[in-house]
Amino acid sequence: MKRNCVFLDRDGVVNLKPPPSHYVRTWDEFRFQPGIIDWIRIFNMLDFLVIVVTNQRGVARGLIQPEDLAEIHSRMVAQIAADGGRVDDVFCCPHEEGACTCRKPRPGLVLMARARWNIDLAGSLLIGDSDTDCQLADR
Repeated sequence: MKRNCVFLDRDGVVNLKPPPSHYVRTWDEFRFQPGIIDWIRIFNMLDFLVIVVTNQRGVARGLIQPEDLAEIHSRMVAQIAADGGRVDDVFCCPHEEGACTCRKPRPGLVLMARARWNIDLAGSLLIGDSDTDCQLADR
């Protein structure tokens, strides 16, 4: 059976967005958006999968190590769970622009999630804060 999903951008939706050209490089720099965990719990109650899709080219630029990014995502998911919410998965593009098909606004992350979770894209939502998120939703 296909599932509905809410795809959430990370920086600017789940957590406070860093200034332009800056990156959240450690868990200590990560700050949840006010109210986001409440929204995640609402989507959980509505039986939506909750999946974070995020571009993180700081990895490609050597500004953050893949293991540090994995720790941020692991702790993010654990904190949301501790507060009564559930994030089902996190899909991340660590590549530089033009180097892959997964970097938003290209649909690679969403297509990977669809394949793994049997997602009904027509019954799903994408919540983002940028033009690339809007372009991805259109695709």
